[in-house]
Formats: sequence, C-alpha cells, structure tokens
Amino acid sequence: MNQSILFSDTQLWDKDKQAVFFSAQCSGALIQCLIRKKELESIAGYSLNDEQQILEAFSMLRFDVEELTEQLIEDEAFNEQGMVEVVS
Repeated sequence: MNQSILFSDTQLWDKDKQAVFFSAQCSGALIQCLIRKKELESIAGYSLNDEQQILEAFSMLRFDVEELTEQLIEDEAFNEQGMVEVVS
C-alpha cells in the first residue's frame, strides 16, 4: 500500500451514473474516484440490488478497491474529467 496516497472514508452512490464516488489525496491533490456498479458486482461476485447493498459491498471491498485505485493513480490513468475510474 502506497503511504503517499490517502483515502477518505466518504462514499456516495450516484444512481444516475450507477457508480460509487469516493476520493483520494496524493501529494496534496484531491483526486475524485469512482467505481461503477457493474465493476463492484464483478469484484463482489454477486448482484447488488439497492443503494444500501451497494454501499455495504463497497465498504466490505474497500481495501481491494483502494488497491486498484492506487495503481491507477500511480499510472496516472485519469479519465477525460480528471477522475480515476476503477476497473479491474
């Protein structure tokens, strides 16, 4: 785990985008991150049906999601909006 990348404990489900948004801080810069529901389901290995279940799965899988996110940040794999979108 890269100690220079810190993650906040916040997470927000966006129903329209079907994604959980969260943030990381690297070298003082705030980086917005997201993982789409289908990707979270792939990591979890089961379907997620509502907001509560999605956020619970995100919390349970946070360590795995953060590891994937760290690698993307280190690779500077930002999307067009300057965000990191987690894909495994």
